[in-house]
Amino acid sequence: MITLTNIQHTFLIGKKGQEKKVPVLKNVDLQVDAGDIVAIVGKSGSGKSTLLNAIAGFLKTDSGSIKLNGIDTTDLSEAEHAKFRLKNVGFIFQNFQLMPGLTAFENVELPLKIQGMGKSARFQVVRQIMDRVGLNEVIDHYPNELSGGQQQRVCIARALVTKPSIILADEPTGSLDSETELEILDLIKSLNESMDITFVVITHDEEVANSAHKKYRMHDGELKEATTSAV
Repeated sequence: MITLTNIQHTFLIGKKGQEKKVPVLKNVDLQVDAGDIVAIVGKSGSGKSTLLNAIAGFLKTDSGSIKLNGIDTTDLSEAEHAKFRLKNVGFIFQNFQLMPGLTAFENVELPLKIQGMGKSARFQVVRQIMDRVGLNEVIDHYPNELSGGQQQRVCIARALVTKPSIILADEPTGSLDSETELEILDLIKSLNESMDITFVVITHDEEVANSAHKKYRMHDGELKEATTSAV
């Protein structure tokens, strides 16, 4: 499903002409099987979000290879990556990144518009997904009219609406209170089981990480498997 081989990446930090190379990802290998929930835990600055952005194709690494669903995405162009993501990968953001001028329904609908799906078909798919994540009562609400948990559910619905096989989640509970965090974790587990979606979850929260099937720890750009009380 997801195979990373010897991924390396370096950032340049400092003034122009005086840049210093800072290794962020160091020989990272990762195998994620279909249907897994995999958590990558680590402190801020450890490289975990950089790794997720590399998997998603938002960041081009210095070396190594990335395969998603059997397709080598390492050398895809930006446009090719965007097309691939639209069909295969959903993304959940910590700060939601919803369009403030669009309703909850319209935010979820947006990827289908980009795909070119017709209006009638979009309506049916979006209503089904929003019902699945418990949002039917707020479909016409704008993001500033929603709670943090509701906004994250909209973000999850938007990630689900194209029916991807992989969802990448960057601190999906990081902006939520403890009660809402548990609700979102339960939703992720339910979607994983009922829709056979593979999740890669970036987190600094050990409780979130321990709810995954497999847990990896990122430290100073190096990734190692860790023990977890798997669900």
